[in-house]
Amino acid sequence: MTFQDEKALLRAHYAALAKATPGNVGAILAERTSDDWHWRGMHPFYEQHGAHAVADSFWAPFLTAMSRVQRRQDILFAGRNEIDGFDGTWVVSMGHLMGLFDAPFLGIKPHRRIAMLRYAEFNRIADGKIVETAMFCDLLHLMRQAGQYPLPPQTGAHLVQPGPATHDGLLFDDADPAEGEKTLTLVNRMIGDINAHQRYESPQDELRRSWHDDFIWWGPEGIGATYTIDRYVEQHQRPFRTQIKDRVYNGHVARLAEGNFGGFFGWANLTVTNAGGYMGLPSGKPADMRVVDLYRRDGDKLAENWIFIDMLHFLHMQGLDVLGRLKQT
Repeated sequence: MTFQDEKALLRAHYAALAKATPGNVGAILAERTSDDWHWRGMHPFYEQHGAHAVADSFWAPFLTAMSRVQRRQDILFAGRNEIDGFDGTWVVSMGHLMGLFDAPFLGIKPHRRIAMLRYAEFNRIADGKIVETAMFCDLLHLMRQAGQYPLPPQTGAHLVQPGPATHDGLLFDDADPAEGEKTLTLVNRMIGDINAHQRYESPQDELRRSWHDDFIWWGPEGIGATYTIDRYVEQHQRPFRTQIKDRVYNGHVARLAEGNFGGFFGWANLTVTNAGGYMGLPSGKPADMRVVDLYRRDGDKLAENWIFIDMLHFLHMQGLDVLGRLKQT
């Protein structure tokens, strides 16, 4: 099993995008995507079909706002999708899109300094074309960088989040398939522990089965990052499990691994109800959480976890229109 053609296609796609302008980005996107390309984006972009719709929705406005954009990629891996019986091939990329924030974007006012838009992207490739994409980015973090943060203080810390501590996340060469199988098996075991967490005496006992004690949970803006099992329990897991109720697991669209890296995304992974207080909001109606989780395995346990959540959509479903408020200020 080799993923060299798919990786080469995505790298060529990114190289072409690096030279794109707001005026020609639609044509550049069309070069390596299918006519019916299905693109999933975060609020307010949502689902688009075809290169020019994606350009009009996301890329042209982004390139208008951000000058001299660089893709600073930290992770790239490929694999077959467990969810469809290991039929489809996906290539995953994670990092930051860095530019000079020179013009308004989605109502966010520019500060003319470096801005880093954190992203994770899943791309399904078939017959030499990108046919399906999920593009997650952390818009709340962009607001914080621009000095326009709209939410109460978060429980963890958010930084310009680094890539793997081992600096080996760019799998341009294919990894040993046996290592990817180990990673996917461990990720699945960890998911099973989450779904059956009541059988463990403590959250720490649950987590120690799959996680190193000094693991890093690189959470999204609005929640923040945590370090070590105990701080993860204190700063993320306990608030989530005590302030969220009626959790419904909807499944994943893609779940795959290569080497020591793996991950998944859902649309939506979870539907939950805020029981009161989560992210500073009162109790509300059910809302969707569209989530990306990317993992680095170290030996027989997980060492790092990068998370992206469509926070603006989650908040919007609870009646908080963050972008609408920005445009009124």
